[in-house]
Amino acid sequence: MSELIPTNNQAILQAQPLDTNPAAVYLAKLRPSGRRSQYSTLARMAEMMSNGTIVDPLAFPWHQLRYAHIAALKSRIQEDPEIKAVATVNKYLAALRGVAREAWRLDLMTADDYLKISSVDPVIGETLPAGRYVTPGEILALMRSCQEDPSDAGVRDAALVGLMAAGGLRREEVIKLDLADYNPADGGLKVEGKRGKDRIVYLENGALEALQDWLHARGSEPGPLFQPINRGGTITNRRLTTQAVYLMLKSRCQAAGVADLSPHDLRRTAASDLLKTTDALTVAKILGHSSVNTTLKYDRRGEGAKRDAAKTLFIPYTRRYKDE
Repeated sequence: MSELIPTNNQAILQAQPLDTNPAAVYLAKLRPSGRRSQYSTLARMAEMMSNGTIVDPLAFPWHQLRYAHIAALKSRIQEDPEIKAVATVNKYLAALRGVAREAWRLDLMTADDYLKISSVDPVIGETLPAGRYVTPGEILALMRSCQEDPSDAGVRDAALVGLMAAGGLRREEVIKLDLADYNPADGGLKVEGKRGKDRIVYLENGALEALQDWLHARGSEPGPLFQPINRGGTITNRRLTTQAVYLMLKSRCQAAGVADLSPHDLRRTAASDLLKTTDALTVAKILGHSSVNTTLKYDRRGEGAKRDAAKTLFIPYTRRYKDE
C-alpha cells in the first residue's frame, strides 16, 4: 500500500487548510477524549498502509482510499497481535468510515467510492467482558479505609468511591461536577455525560452521607465539587484530574488490601448491582447510555443471576418420589 503516500501528495496535504482536510474535519467533530483516541487510531492505520513508515495522519491521502484498500486493511488489522478485541477492530473501521464521509462531503471522494467504503461490514464476535466486579466486601474495605483516615482526604475519597460505586459515574464525569450541580433537596447530581448528554443521578444511603460529609469539609465556596488537598491538608479550589482519581483508588486499594481495580470497575459494579433490582432501561438512564445493549455489556453478575431468576418462576408440582 506504499503507493498511497507519494511524496508530492503528502506535501500537498500538509499545506492543505485543516477545514478542507477530511481527517482534520472528522477529528474536529469529536469530543476531546475521542479526538485523542481516534487520532492515534488513524496514525496506526496510516503506518500500516505505508509499510511501517510513521506518517502524520493529517498528511495521509485518505481521499485516495478505495474499497479494496479498506478490505485489505481490515484483514491486516484483524491479524495484528496488538489489536485483539472485536470492539477495537470496529473502532478502527469506524474511523475509516468517518474520514471517508468527510472526504465525500468535501468533494474529495465520489459518492460511489464512499458508499463502497461504508459497506465494509463490522467484525462480529464475542469477547470476554473487560474489567471485573467489585464485591460488597471489597466496597466495605475501601470505605473503611477512607473512614479510618482522619484527614479531609479520607472524607473526600469515601465520597468519590461512593459516587462511582452507587451512581456509576465515569471518572471524567466526576471531575466535571461543580458544587452547583448538587441538589441537597433530593440528593440529585446533574451529570454531564458523553457527547454533552446531561442526566440526573440520585444518591441515597451511605453514598449520599459520604458526599454530605465531604461537603461539610469542603465548604460552600463555588467551584469544582471535588478538589485536591495539598500536603498541608488544605483544600484547594481547583479541579481534580482523571489521573488523580485513578491514583486515589489505587492507593485506597493498597491500604484496604483490595486487589487492583479501575474507576470503571466501580461503574461496571454499579450497573451489575442495579440490574439485580431495576430494569435495564432505567439502569441505562442512570449510566447515561444511549442503548440498553451497551448497559447489558456492563453486567458482571454471571451465571448466579440466571439461577436467581429461575427461582422466581413457580411451577406447582409436588415430588412423588423422595431421594434416599
